[in-house]
Amino acid sequence: MGETKEENDLFFTCSLIEYISRKTKNRKETVIKKLGEENLTKIYDLAEIYHSENIEKVSDEFIEKAQIEIGNYDHTSACKYRIPTYWEIGKVYKRLIVRLNKEKNNYIKCMIEVLSSWIIEKIDNYNSSMYYENPDYIYECYIQGKIL
Repeated sequence: MGETKEENDLFFTCSLIEYISRKTKNRKETVIKKLGEENLTKIYDLAEIYHSENIEKVSDEFIEKAQIEIGNYDHTSACKYRIPTYWEIGKVYKRLIVRLNKEKNNYIKCMIEVLSSWIIEKIDNYNSSMYYENPDYIYECYIQGKIL
C-alpha cells in the first residue's frame, strides 16, 4: 500500500521542521513552539505546494514569520558518520507519527507531541543507531517511554 496524500504532507512538514531546526540550531521542540499550531497547520495544509518550492526559501519564510532566532543546539557537528538528510529524518518522524496517530486522528497535535518528546534527543544522536532502527522498535520505545 502506498503513502496517502496526508502522510506525504506530514512527511514534508516533519522534514521542513528538521531543516529549520538545523538551520537555526534549535531543538525541534523550540521550532514547534515558535511556529505554533497555526503555522504548522498551514505548512501541513499547503505541503503539496511548498514541496514544489525551494525548501530554503520556504524555511526562510517561516523562520522570519515566527521570528525564530539562531540557537546553540547543533546535533550534526559531533556526528562521526554520515549525517542523515532532513528528508531521511522527516521520514523517521512521519512513520512514528502515522503509527501513533491511529489513536488520536490529528496529525498536527500528534506531531507536536512527538517532536516535543524525549525520543527526539535519541533520534538526533546520529552516532547511535536510533534513527535507522526499525520503525516498530522506535514506536515501542516511544510507547514504553524508554530505549528497550
